[in-house]
Amino acid sequence: MVEHGHGPPLVLVPGLPGPWKFVAPTVHALSSRFRVLSMSLGRDCSLDAEARRIQAALDERQIQRAVICGTSFGGMIAVRFAATYPDRTSALVLVSAPGPGARLRPHHRLYLRWPLLLGPLFMLETPWRLRRELHWSQLTAVLSSGFSLPAIARRARLIESTDIAADCRRITAPTLVVTGEARFDEVVPVENTLEYLRAIPGSQHEVIEATGHLGAITRATRSFGPAAAFGTMMRTGLLGSPAGCANAIVEDRPSASIESAAPVLIFEV
Repeated sequence: MVEHGHGPPLVLVPGLPGPWKFVAPTVHALSSRFRVLSMSLGRDCSLDAEARRIQAALDERQIQRAVICGTSFGGMIAVRFAATYPDRTSALVLVSAPGPGARLRPHHRLYLRWPLLLGPLFMLETPWRLRRELHWSQLTAVLSSGFSLPAIARRARLIESTDIAADCRRITAPTLVVTGEARFDEVVPVENTLEYLRAIPGSQHEVIEATGHLGAITRATRSFGPAAAFGTMMRTGLLGSPAGCANAIVEDRPSASIESAAPVLIFEV
């Protein structure tokens, strides 16, 4: 478990590959406003197991409630946590997450059958799907981070096999759905992420303009990133007004330490 910053607690759940370093820029950006906790996904490749790991991390730090924020596949883990532990979830944020009814592309299903053999094809395809946002210097960060192709395949199967709509019906926390622009996200269709707006009553939507799937990563140091989305949550009352954090959330000025954060690329299905 990695922990940065001070303020209201926030758990940031990474996406399909698993390592928390893929969302490191977002961790650093939000740490100026929140006490951010993040950890790499476990080997169990189970939504329930990941939810229990988050609960254990909160228990260990004696944190009663936290904002739970999931990026892409991590959004499904965040939904499972919020549905299972409603009393531990102060707010739910879903960033470009596969929504109810999500389906994999046919050739991706083929990749999942033989991940060690065909997984490299998926990894080669991903930069093309992210071409509008990808900074090639980020590839070194990906290659230097450990990830497992079989684990990625097991997690990806959950996208189709999980009835996430059933979880949505149990969510009581205020919810914010964050997407990029539909024309730019070729990883998780924006229209599918927006299914959460229908599945979770009262949920709200924020768009990170001029980005696609990676907006929460590539724009994390600017006003287009999740900090702006949390500002919207404050203004609309989704997060209430916890003492000492309202002004910090609305005032979106990156610090020197944030700007120096290394660029990171996130691979998703």
